[in-house]
Amino acid sequence: MRISTWLVAASLALTGLAPATPAVAADGNPLEKTNGFYADPDSNPATWVRDHPDDSLAGPIRTSIATKPGARWFGNWSGDVRAAVDSYTYAADVADKLPVLVAYNIPGRDCSGESTGGAGGPQAYRDWISAFADGIGGKPAIVIIEPDALAQLDCLPGDARQTRIDLLKYAATQFAQKAPNTWAYLDGGNATWIPAATMASRLKSVGVQSIHGFALNVSNYYTTAESTTYGKAVDAALGYAAPFVVDTSRNGNGHGTDSEWCNPPKRKLGVTSRLGGGPEMQLWIKVPGDSDGSCGYGSGIPAGTFSPALANHLIKGD
Repeated sequence: MRISTWLVAASLALTGLAPATPAVAADGNPLEKTNGFYADPDSNPATWVRDHPDDSLAGPIRTSIATKPGARWFGNWSGDVRAAVDSYTYAADVADKLPVLVAYNIPGRDCSGESTGGAGGPQAYRDWISAFADGIGGKPAIVIIEPDALAQLDCLPGDARQTRIDLLKYAATQFAQKAPNTWAYLDGGNATWIPAATMASRLKSVGVQSIHGFALNVSNYYTTAESTTYGKAVDAALGYAAPFVVDTSRNGNGHGTDSEWCNPPKRKLGVTSRLGGGPEMQLWIKVPGDSDGSCGYGSGIPAGTFSPALANHLIKGD
């Protein structure tokens, strides 16, 4: 039942261009080895609900967010990343669920924006991402590699651009070589950020062919239909049907007519993590209720900090 349910849905999601040559890390399909997605019991929303059982928002947040499968982000706050990743993927494996992890530690992260930070230098990053892949090992997992890192290439000086490309290619290689039951996806920005042909060229330069595919709309709000159209355009430019996933954690109302991205109003939770629906998978990659930074509805709330008020806005769509 486990294999037929997941694989039939996955096959329906991959239509259009001819399939890619099998990726190096695709000899073990994580969908075959698990039974549904993993809901992080220690996510920021789940922890907040446990700590505030009498709050009037605890019930809605528990029902709508805290119990839903989503990603855990790993970065320079994670301590011993090999141990942290091993512990997380082991817990998911024991539960027979598929975990989604985000690697978010590229040097110069977020181009001095709200989520600035990252590893102290190229070698520190190589050591970190190698340890990340070691932490997964043979356990089944999905990994999103470095949100915004390719889309933000233009903010870097010339030499730093090539360094970032080299580091992302190294990251892809680590998962391909060390995590045989992981599907890794390089981040490919969102539907209106970078022209599809340009993004395809960037994805090729960092070795997307060596892993499973690419990810779209991470921490953004574009509809799944808009993201799917863009993903197919990227695939056309790549020349093969690389699988892609879409972050649906906050796209229930779409992007809206404003250009705001940082804790904007009138955004809403999207469909929960599932197979198909246009992309290969729709996933809650951004943790709903975690602030984008001290801006918009999240004024005074640092990036990555959970806010019950922000979560409630997403539940209500206001």
